[in-house]
Amino acid sequence: MSEIRRDPIIGRWVIMDTDHPFKPEEYEYEPHSYKGGVCPFCYGNEGMTPPEIEVIRESSTAPNTPGWQVRVVANKFPALQIEGDLDRKGLGIYDMSNGIGAHEVLVETPYHEKDISDLLNSEVENFLSMYCRRALDLVKDKRFKYIMVFKNFGAAAGASLEHPHTQMIALPMIPKSVSEEIRGAHDYFQFRERCIFCDIIRQEKEEKERIILENDSFLAFCPYASRFPFEIWIIPKKHNEFFCHMSPKEIPNLAAILRETIAKLKVIFPNLSYNFIIHSGPVNTDVEVEGYHWHIEFMPKLTRVAGFEWGSGFYLVSTPPELAAKYLKEAKSTISK
Repeated sequence: MSEIRRDPIIGRWVIMDTDHPFKPEEYEYEPHSYKGGVCPFCYGNEGMTPPEIEVIRESSTAPNTPGWQVRVVANKFPALQIEGDLDRKGLGIYDMSNGIGAHEVLVETPYHEKDISDLLNSEVENFLSMYCRRALDLVKDKRFKYIMVFKNFGAAAGASLEHPHTQMIALPMIPKSVSEEIRGAHDYFQFRERCIFCDIIRQEKEEKERIILENDSFLAFCPYASRFPFEIWIIPKKHNEFFCHMSPKEIPNLAAILRETIAKLKVIFPNLSYNFIIHSGPVNTDVEVEGYHWHIEFMPKLTRVAGFEWGSGFYLVSTPPELAAKYLKEAKSTISK
């Protein structure tokens, strides 16, 4: 018989196929492939993008030329514009505002065909540090209430450009999915005077069924009520509401566990497309975040959301997280440090 599980943070329900769970080889997914062509993010094509906002580059090189390791530019086709006023207003029962925000692209590496697991730890540390630098800069604009960091890798995950990159969008309101997490975490804290995410970490470490990787600062595990097969969360062990407040020690540890997690996934699912999203506390707001805990949600593109999920809000998961974690833990990656 299948199991119906409840997400302890927001109360969402998922259905796990525990009778006939899929093995990795049973998934049919769209493999990521590099098709080539002119890439605006590659060395020598810096003039094809908007000017650099911030960059890590060799000191002897000029802006908007080769010589960089990590490069941040404005999105050429932004979802939101930084200029103007929010101008909130009502139209009868409807609410609207101008599309004010910021939309930046962080080019993680000069190498067109290298995913995160193909980089060195130091190279991953560079772009993680840049995430924090850009977030700390964007929060200075009091119009912005949330800094969203997300990566689409591969066409199946929505990436329109092959070159490895991350997007950062500063929003004038808190996204619904994050608001639900904050509300659930706040209710739990009011009832038990503890952070629900910290309690999840303690329980996962005790049960040891869903943990994939662990180091001094972070835990990578398949969540109990995963929405997708082989969904992974990476969460800091130290309680912290905001990802951009990571300590200097945490960034190298995050780089290491992020690389190894992706490498293990790709051992099982070669050329896999995926999304990851950093869930963090809101900014420039009086919303209570005492019981909130930032984390990364990592979603491999192995299945598609279809009519049942859209109609019910339930998710159907073909491989329970305990089994997914077992496959991932046993996967032997060969990444260089």
